[in-house]
Amino acid sequence: MDIIPPMANDAQVSAPAAVAARTPLKIVWGAVATLLSVVYTAILATAAAVCAMLGYPAPVTQIARLWGWLIIRTCGIRVEIEGLENLAGLRSYLVVSNHQSFFDIFAVAAFMPGAIRFVAKKELLKIPVLGYALNNSCHIVIDRQAGGKEIRRAIEVTRMGYSICIFAEGHRFNDNRVHEFEDGAAWLAILAKQPVVPMAISGSGRFFPRRAKIVVPGGTMRMRIGQPIATAGMRSANRTGLTHQLEESVRAMFTEEA
Repeated sequence: MDIIPPMANDAQVSAPAAVAARTPLKIVWGAVATLLSVVYTAILATAAAVCAMLGYPAPVTQIARLWGWLIIRTCGIRVEIEGLENLAGLRSYLVVSNHQSFFDIFAVAAFMPGAIRFVAKKELLKIPVLGYALNNSCHIVIDRQAGGKEIRRAIEVTRMGYSICIFAEGHRFNDNRVHEFEDGAAWLAILAKQPVVPMAISGSGRFFPRRAKIVVPGGTMRMRIGQPIATAGMRSANRTGLTHQLEESVRAMFTEEA
């Protein structure tokens, strides 16, 4: 299936991914697309915050879908998705993926079916308007000082019918490979008793590499969705094994970009 913000860029890398050549036209396009992405984020984050303030978190899904779609379209990114049939029949689920770029977030928000919420770091709460929208529209904000509060929140969110996206590497890496997964995603899936779906994202690290100031427009990213893994009957002691299973599944679906 082919589907044709403020960006503080602190991705973790060990070797930079290949970056497309920047012609003068692409430099201008990238600068304009980056500016427009900031505008989209400001406007739609405000709309999401208003919905959250009024006690209506559900419309945030459509706002996020529009946000992601606008940025991807403006930047001329082609998104190829495989394996959507693996999500058929799932009311809610946890999708666990590697993480290369902000474009992973945009693509998940725009094109994954159902109502998706993200696991986010508490530092994002400091961003005016956006932080408020995140904290009040059923996203899961991780605060390591809050004990198990985020776990209880995630369980509550899945019972409301939302699905959750978790980037299991803990950071963005745009060095064209999959890194070791942290076990938080597996632990959350087991405690929430939700099916967990591995997903590999390839190619997105080239559009906004580390320390870049503007987007590199054009190009293709790929999202490959694997078979869901049932967690019913698993215990917290199984999380290490489940983490390895998810990591290996993502690694097998990942495509190294030339």
